[in-house]
Amino acid sequence: MKNPKPQDRPKASTANKTAAAKPVRRATRSRSLYSAAEVDEIFRRFQVQRPAPKGELEHVNAFTLLVAVVLSAQATDAGVNKATRALFAVADTPDKMLALGEDKVGEYIRTIGLWRNKARNVIALSEALIRDHGGEVPDERDLLTKLPGVGRKTANVVLNMAFGQHTMAVDTHILRIGNRIGLAPGKTPDQVEQGLLRIVPAQYMLHAHHWLILHGRYVCKARKPDCWRCVIADICKSPEKTTDEPAPLVPLDELDPVEVAEAEMAAQ
Repeated sequence: MKNPKPQDRPKASTANKTAAAKPVRRATRSRSLYSAAEVDEIFRRFQVQRPAPKGELEHVNAFTLLVAVVLSAQATDAGVNKATRALFAVADTPDKMLALGEDKVGEYIRTIGLWRNKARNVIALSEALIRDHGGEVPDERDLLTKLPGVGRKTANVVLNMAFGQHTMAVDTHILRIGNRIGLAPGKTPDQVEQGLLRIVPAQYMLHAHHWLILHGRYVCKARKPDCWRCVIADICKSPEKTTDEPAPLVPLDELDPVEVAEAEMAAQ
């Protein structure tokens, strides 16, 4: 049998040619600029500096923590605390919050940005907890993120602080640090979160997001980092840093006077 002439041979479809011509691109993930030993040393120093860091949002139980984190969106922790001290004194459970009502909740949180929408969310959140969870805050991310006003970051904060789970709640401070110093580069909070979860040693995970938030809030600030106050200045690979000399590594049991003054100014 004779070989078929070129014009008789079946032609590849245009789609197949296009597919063959373009290589499949795999999603790439940005890598940390730091070795495992450097990451371990960074968090070791954070642990020495703040042995038992605590979130700055005041709360008395898992429910008030959840409400406080919801209210903290686009607001300072200090500002939220001023509004919620009186609120939580009269409504520290979903039932009490629901009985208070949206208008009354709004009166308590009027000084917080977007307070009308937040008051509505707090009431809807309380209703959902009573209806779907027996008035208890669930300890699963998927269940938390189904609640009104609760996103992934809020869920991660609650899971970490209320239930001791090893989560990484990426806020603006952590997003900035992850990229500025190259610790966990990423365009989105989810990318930075996943990067940090890959590199932070397990023994530091419980407090890791608190250390990073405090570092971003009081040292590696948005406008201009205070490198002279940085305990990891010698390890830091940021092109913005102004010194290679680390600050003295001493425990800080509480916020120092400078940090307290800054927090109060931010809340005004």
